[in-house]
Parts: sequence; structure tokens; C-alpha cells
Amino acid sequence: MSQKAILTTVVGSYPTPQWLRVYNTSESLRDAMMVVLKLQELAGIDVITDGELSRWDINHPETNGMIDYFIRAFSGIQLHLSRASIESFRKQEGMSYRAKPAGMVLEALGAGTLNLIDDFGKVSELTKKPLKFTVTSPYMLGRVLINEYYGSHEELVLAIADILADQLDGLSADVIQVDEANLTGRPEDAAFAAKAINRVFSKTKSKKAVHLCFGNYGGQTVQKGTYAYLLEFLNSLDCDHVVLEMARRPKEERDMLQDIKKEIGLGVGVIDIKDNQVESPEIVAQRIEDIAQRVGPERIKYVHPDCGFWMLPRSVADAKMRSLVEGRDLYLGK
Repeated sequence: MSQKAILTTVVGSYPTPQWLRVYNTSESLRDAMMVVLKLQELAGIDVITDGELSRWDINHPETNGMIDYFIRAFSGIQLHLSRASIESFRKQEGMSYRAKPAGMVLEALGAGTLNLIDDFGKVSELTKKPLKFTVTSPYMLGRVLINEYYGSHEELVLAIADILADQLDGLSADVIQVDEANLTGRPEDAAFAAKAINRVFSKTKSKKAVHLCFGNYGGQTVQKGTYAYLLEFLNSLDCDHVVLEMARRPKEERDMLQDIKKEIGLGVGVIDIKDNQVESPEIVAQRIEDIAQRVGPERIKYVHPDCGFWMLPRSVADAKMRSLVEGRDLYLGK
């Protein structure tokens, strides 16, 4: 990886190229991956992703399969549900962003047709840059399921964690990132959510990252909590760095960063992905400086957008990536 004191990266998703929605073929998908990777290379991003296109599904283009890519592959899940089951799910707190559950668990979960190593291989052959590979957290996946088999929600979440741990064993990405955007609204589940994430990482030799944010659907914040309630969760993670939403959050929340244990590197969001306005490099540098003054510049290992780019126009996402790199360089004085 780059020897810069602070590396740039993206959280994961990128706006789906329009032609992929029209020409939904394996050749078009490969072409789209190459474009997304190359755009990040041209912007100067240090650690890049496939825009989460390895999870591409024409039926779920908006989220690049963040949920359904995993759930539809698992064995032990019924995907077609009754009206009563769907209506019951809609009454769950914090799930209003999703119209119906992803499935119903009727027996012990298995990996089914999921093959993360194979999917990553289709990406890694397309670039020589350091790569990040993302997986949705077991807690977030468990929240969109109706559990009719396991004795508790925690048992369900840990079963998902075991599947993901096996899938990541031998996957050679430079960084493996677990994405969690639901726990921020239910901090009372933090202990077993962290236990599950640590179990996901138990077999990987890659650098380990955890992305924790408050969600983004239609430019709206989905979860209404605060980071202050999740400090214990963050400090219990067995990871190399965290990837946190900061550009959109209240400035006073940045103070809690100094309470994250020193063994965990900080990745801080300095690009607002809920706004089409492109930050200038000077604004990006100022945001980095503000956090560095609070925690010390040596704590900041990565700067990145708050969350994925999937809801932005491609031209805006590209411009924001360039500003991210230029702002980081401006802060470092290069």
C-alpha cells in the first residue's frame, strides 16, 4: 500500500453504470467493474473497491445486493412469504426503510451457493491496486430475517457470522470490511453484534475494518442514534481500523473519537454522501485538521466518504473522490 501517513479509500458502493441495467450480461458486468476500478485509480484513491458490483443483481440494483446477495444464497431460508409474515415484519422498530423481510429462517443456515472467494477473484484480476472487499454484518443481515428456527436473535446472528467467517477464510483482499448500518438505531444489541463481527474476522489474515454508519436511503439518515451510545461496541471490536461517518454528523460527536482505544486506527468520513455539493479540497483538508486536533494526527489512518456513493450521480461521485485525494494531499502538505 501507499506509504502516505493517511490513506484514502471509499466505503464500498459506486453508482451503477446505466448500461449495466440495460445490458445485464456477464461481459457487461466485467466491463462495469473495470470502469469503476479505473475511475478510482484515476482519482488517486489508495485502497479501492469494485463498487460492490461483485454482488450485482438486476433485481436489486439500488443497493448492489447488500442484503439479498447473501440471503438468497443461504440455505435454510424461505424467500417467498405470506402477507401475514410481511405485515408482522413491518411492525418491527427501525425497519421502516424496508418494505418486506428478506426471508424466513426455517432450518439451520448454511452457505448454500455463496462463494465469496470466487466473486473476489473476478475483481482482483482486473487491477493491481490494493483492494478492499466488503461484507454486510451478521447483525444487519439477521435484522431483515424472520426467525422461526433459532432460539434467539443472537443465535441467528452468530450462525450467520460462522458462515461468513468460513467464506472469508483464504480470501486475499488487502482489507476486508464488515458493514453495519442498523446497530446505530439499536445500541442495546451492541454486545452480541460485536461478538458476531469478531467471529466473522476469526479466520482472515487481511487487514480488518468495520464500517459503522447511520444509513442512507434517498439521502436520508435511517437510524436516529448517536455514536456516544456505541463507544463500548467500538472498543470491543477485533479490527485494525474503523470506518466512521463524520462529515454529516454533528461536530461535537467528533470528540468521542479520542475515547476509541489506541489499538484501533481511525478511518474518518470527510465527504458528505447525502449532498450533491462537491466539497473543495480545502474543506476536506479542514475537516481532517479538525479531527486531528481532537485525537492527534497519528490516530487517523484513513479518510473516506461517510458511506457508499450508490445514490449519487456518477459525475458527483467522481468529483468527490478527486476532492478527497486532493484534500488529503493538501492536509499532508504534498
